[in-house]
Amino acid sequence: MQAGASAPPDTASPATNLPDLTAPGLWRRMACWVYEGMLLFAVVFVAGWLFSTLGQMRDAMDERRHLLQAFLFVVFGVYFVWFWIHGQTLAMKTWGLRIVDRSGRPLRQGRALLRYLLSWVWFLPPLAAIAPFSLSGGESALLIAGWVVVWALLARFHPQRQFWHDAWAGTRLIASKPLSRR
Repeated sequence: MQAGASAPPDTASPATNLPDLTAPGLWRRMACWVYEGMLLFAVVFVAGWLFSTLGQMRDAMDERRHLLQAFLFVVFGVYFVWFWIHGQTLAMKTWGLRIVDRSGRPLRQGRALLRYLLSWVWFLPPLAAIAPFSLSGGESALLIAGWVVVWALLARFHPQRQFWHDAWAGTRLIASKPLSRR
């Protein structure tokens, strides 16, 4: 290269190599959310089978069902934290999303765990409202679905259109191609 010539554009400084931190559209994020829920059926099936087999549970109304729920909470946590520190779950790869911290860097385990705990805001408020009442399955489903819609729409009020649990956790969903294995 000649003296005084500028560097080619593909050797940009590290600051310009940061990902675009703009939030993908709400419909795309919610489609990924629904797909993630479908994929979790397999996780629940395998974890539930393992728990009930090893615990010799005879039926779903066994007194150990609360232990099963706690076990699934831990299994979900391991599932999400592991995938998030690697950048994407399978659903996120499919829908072209990635999870990063506020600066666009990959998540560390502590931040991924915090995001997992805060993401329960998608379900805990309606479950807390359902608990003291004897609601039917349809009424419970309607209450949960209504809250999910409200929570998703609240992202419209965030300055960067991120979900509020992501803002609280210091994370953000961004558009991304599937990450390659290194």
